[in-house]
Amino acid sequence: MARLSLPERGQPLDVTYIYQIVDALNVLSTQVSDATYNYTDIDVVGAEKKSLKTSDTKFVGKFKSIASNETVTAGQEKSFSIDYSNFKFPPIVTLSIVNTSGTTAGSNTTVVLTSVSTTQAVFTVRYGVSGTATIGVNLIAIGVPD
Repeated sequence: MARLSLPERGQPLDVTYIYQIVDALNVLSTQVSDATYNYTDIDVVGAEKKSLKTSDTKFVGKFKSIASNETVTAGQEKSFSIDYSNFKFPPIVTLSIVNTSGTTAGSNTTVVLTSVSTTQAVFTVRYGVSGTATIGVNLIAIGVPD
């Protein structure tokens, strides 16, 4: 959005200048949501349940590559971690497998979240069948910023 120049003291305010002000306000009003759903409920370990303005909450989305054309065996497990910047309390974390190669071994993979801290999520990946896998993990963390 363009910035309007400030009027000089004593400058007459003409219709063009007032038009620019009103037009800028109209553009701004379309960019600001007047929705009633701009609050996020946060219920995390170590803190009482809160309903915060969404702008006062923190959302982190990350992807981590786990295996790239890797030969895996059924029942094989490996532990990994994903770091993120500080939250005030351990956030709500969700992990999901992304089977980037479309292989059977990648499709039969599970992920279990083993621990969550204010700066890291630790998880275990388990392969259900043997084969070649190219997978990654998506992480979404939602919480109160530090």
